[in-house]
Amino acid sequence: MTAKSDRTKTKTTKTTQPHRRKAGSRVESYRKMATRIADGDVVMPPAQLSGLARRHHVRSTLREDHSARIEQQAPGARNKFAKLAKSRFKFFRGTALLFYRDMIGQDSHMPTVMALGDVHPENFGIMPDKNGVPIFGVNDFDETIYAPFTWDIKRGAVGFWIAAQEVGGMKRKKRRKVVKSFIKGYLHAMKRYANHATEKNDQYRMDNSPKVIKRLFEEAWEERQDWLWDDYLKPSGRGFRADDELQPISSEVEKFQKGINDLAKNNKIDKQDRAGSLKVKDVCVRHGQGTASLGLPRYYVLIEGPSKDATDDLIIEFKSARHSALEGLTPPTEFNAGDKGDRIAHGQKVQLAHGDIFYGAAEIDGESFMTRERAPFRDDIDLDELSYKTWRAYAKVCGAALAQAHALSDDLGEVDYDVEPSIVAAASPRKLFVTDILEFTETAADRLKSDHEMFRRDYKRGAFDQIDMIYR
Repeated sequence: MTAKSDRTKTKTTKTTQPHRRKAGSRVESYRKMATRIADGDVVMPPAQLSGLARRHHVRSTLREDHSARIEQQAPGARNKFAKLAKSRFKFFRGTALLFYRDMIGQDSHMPTVMALGDVHPENFGIMPDKNGVPIFGVNDFDETIYAPFTWDIKRGAVGFWIAAQEVGGMKRKKRRKVVKSFIKGYLHAMKRYANHATEKNDQYRMDNSPKVIKRLFEEAWEERQDWLWDDYLKPSGRGFRADDELQPISSEVEKFQKGINDLAKNNKIDKQDRAGSLKVKDVCVRHGQGTASLGLPRYYVLIEGPSKDATDDLIIEFKSARHSALEGLTPPTEFNAGDKGDRIAHGQKVQLAHGDIFYGAAEIDGESFMTRERAPFRDDIDLDELSYKTWRAYAKVCGAALAQAHALSDDLGEVDYDVEPSIVAAASPRKLFVTDILEFTETAADRLKSDHEMFRRDYKRGAFDQIDMIYR
């Protein structure tokens, strides 16, 4: 009788909280798998999963990728998942880690380049060059890393395929032609760079761009004074206004002044007519911007212009930098771009030969940030306004812009062999290469459709309100 009573007592005094720990990052596990696949081992990659196993893979990958944001209950994370549920194209844009885990270790025989890492129709656009003049090219370097050139082409091809379907309303036959335009635009430009090494001097400007890009230049242009006062400044012009997108944090000016000073030193930015004395006037948190980066810290820093009357101020963006989604998934390479903000800055300096002088890396409160100028004319194309003919023309230009970015890998990057002829040879015979990319595209897009449906069902059931936990 006594023994039974003691056992009962022991049971009822146990803690009600089970022993558990957060599931850790699987980057190193995937790195080992990538090496084995690249070495020719027979390994089952995630792309081969189906049914419930695939659904669990999608769920756990998204939880892992957003673990910090979910734990912090960041409003941006909830907004992001809501956006992903409504649109397959946004789901594609916001789940690069899921996409690249399906490509783990592939194409190890292909030439390595400084890859953009997240190629799709809305990651090309108008931005300032080193002189503040608008140019067109690749414009988002968050995932940049050294990888086989085909990784960017495949990501871009799938991006054009999904956007042409969802935004352009195109049937399969027309989507194939849009994707072919993107691939052929890339190959044609790469062959030109192999024969005539002009990649360091080529730029798409307002005076030399094809019709579709020239129109984008015209639509994007806005006077700086109008842009500042209409979108950002409070009535006095002395700082950021407060609204649902901008949250002034003027008490942080000194901290960000140091960040700007460090950036100027690292990038060798002279105090000049356009940047004035690089004095920080104000700082704000920017809410609700981006797709993949929703829920991550983002700040705007207001720099006083030379006139000091708030008509020519500059805005420098500080955007939280993370590891690339491709980290640990690409075939092993000896080329290293660095980590977080430094990696992003390296990628921009390689892929945009005459780019924004404020593109760089900075540290705030021990956290890594990438930096860039927000210009009045920084803009990308409105896909829903494109005709079928214009879609093909735009895809071709984007392919050529990507080729230029890749061609600079052996000029300004670490690649120590001649990239252009190597890519031309690796993409031969051309018809076979184009066919292979198209087949990859259709397979990946069909898989993404299924993944999106799985995600939507899980999202409705609250699957992304918590992270994965391991129980003893």
